[in-house]
Amino acid sequence: MRWLRIARSVAAHRMNLSDYNGIPMKLTIFLRYALVAMIATTVVATCAIAQGTQAYPSQPIKIVVPFPPGGATDIIARVIAQKLTEQMGVSVIVETKAGANGNIASEYVARATPDGYTLLYNTSSIALSPALYKNLGYNVRRDFAPVALTSVVPMLLAVHPSVPANNLMELAALIKANPTGFSYGSAGVGNITHLAPTLMLERLGLSANHVPYKGSAPSVIALVGGEIQFNMEPMAVGLSFVNDKRIKPIAVSTLERASVLPNVPTLSESGLPGFEVGAWQGILAPARTPPAIINRLNAEVMKALAQPDVKEKLQAQGAQLLTSTPEQYAAYLDTELDRWDEVVKSSGIQFE
Repeated sequence: MRWLRIARSVAAHRMNLSDYNGIPMKLTIFLRYALVAMIATTVVATCAIAQGTQAYPSQPIKIVVPFPPGGATDIIARVIAQKLTEQMGVSVIVETKAGANGNIASEYVARATPDGYTLLYNTSSIALSPALYKNLGYNVRRDFAPVALTSVVPMLLAVHPSVPANNLMELAALIKANPTGFSYGSAGVGNITHLAPTLMLERLGLSANHVPYKGSAPSVIALVGGEIQFNMEPMAVGLSFVNDKRIKPIAVSTLERASVLPNVPTLSESGLPGFEVGAWQGILAPARTPPAIINRLNAEVMKALAQPDVKEKLQAQGAQLLTSTPEQYAAYLDTELDRWDEVVKSSGIQFE
């Protein structure tokens, strides 16, 4: 390269054939060339990053989902990934890495190369884990770059059809009369599907047996089969079973009723004023991902969410669309981290 030849020429011109301040001439020459080589390497690397950013995307993009296939997170992530594939001209694939309340996937993406080709389709569980686990392998605020909020899915409180309750107060009376005879399922210990019913029971002054499953889909299947008496899972997972009358809806967790189940009241309407919990979702990239790539991804996600077919598919799952800039998502994530830290401390739940 021309600039490298010039740099070497300047370094050679400034060298004395005698020792420099007592340093042997050969060592002086070596050090100067080493400095030139270091500068050259830095410039080349910087140019490569810039070129890579300009060419983005030039290879498939992987969106990592932290929960098993079939759950609300997986369903919505695949809808968005399909639309991004159409828009961006490269394959956007969904890969599931389930386990440890989403922490396996989160740590995997936190350690990925920050080049925009490995992303995390996160849920609200990422705001719970820092409060629940003492020794996480990642730091949410330090190790991720927020890209965009995508949706929030109302939680649906539902019971097995054999449970003789049609509203929250009737269910509460049954649990109070026989606390050991009532079990509720979740998608795993410590995630939103565990903490939401836990908070509900605390507000009601009740307790019941908690049965964790490996994902929302297995939890709902367990409810359909009568293994548990109730659960509170994202509406996207339980909606088809409600329509088939294999589970009975009691209430939704958001302050507004869900458009897909307009006759089902909210928990706030049902005797718990102000109760609000939603299973929100978003996209995070590894920290130090170039801002140009973050902004490109945000623009593409917002464009995808604005498409009528995407809106229709997500609304059919009971999801409410969200929009945000990367900065707005960062601020929202901060708020949720603080909120759930207080909730977890008051509940006394914590894991190693």
